[in-house]
Amino acid sequence: MHSFNALVLAAGYGTRLRPLTLSIPKCLVQINGKPLLELWLNNLEQSGCENAYVNTHYLRNDVAQFLKQRKRKRMLVQEIYEDELLGTAGTLMKNQDLLKGSTCVMLHSDNATDFNVSELVKAHLARPKHCELTMLTFTTNNPESCGIVETDENNIVHRFHEKEKDPPSDRANGAVYVFETSFIRQLNKSRDKIKDFSTQVIPKMLGKIYAWHTSSAFIDIGTPERLEKARKIWGLLYIRQRAIKYWF
Repeated sequence: MHSFNALVLAAGYGTRLRPLTLSIPKCLVQINGKPLLELWLNNLEQSGCENAYVNTHYLRNDVAQFLKQRKRKRMLVQEIYEDELLGTAGTLMKNQDLLKGSTCVMLHSDNATDFNVSELVKAHLARPKHCELTMLTFTTNNPESCGIVETDENNIVHRFHEKEKDPPSDRANGAVYVFETSFIRQLNKSRDKIKDFSTQVIPKMLGKIYAWHTSSAFIDIGTPERLEKARKIWGLLYIRQRAIKYWF
């Protein structure tokens, strides 16, 4: 199993989930009895992650307390606090020194899924040589609310549509990325102040992004309706798993 480091984005306000997120950060909203952040940290650790850096801002003390009380395992988990939100790409640029010299996974902790991160890392290591970035994609039922990708026969992204009306497909960007130090060097060459990954980075990397598609369920926990859907999906899976263990 290939080792890597991870940047876990967990600083957002979760405004669309209010009033729930008035008192709890979105990354600590629970699916099947476990916080989203815990589900991701477990996935990362089981996939070979050595160091996970979690950025915080909104209700920072709650997240910091959760990380402090979390049972320490092999993977080192470190909080990186932002006194003001830097944006997805801004957070990466500020903390790039923590990630240099290793394969890196960057993800949003407010998505629910059960795909194995190690499979994405494995696909990244086998990517076409000219690709600097590997992107997780999934099939969405709401393409207008997602970043939609178009790929060629080699799964290389050549077009990207960020939350457009009537996008050309249902293959969506899962906002889980894998890259090497060389990718960070590319970003450092930009003369612009990079803040947003979807609008400022991806469009400039077209033709150099390898897309790996998962068949697993993948839900952005952005609204109460999506949260309820995720709870139903993984609640049913949990019941089935318990039944299998009971009978066998």
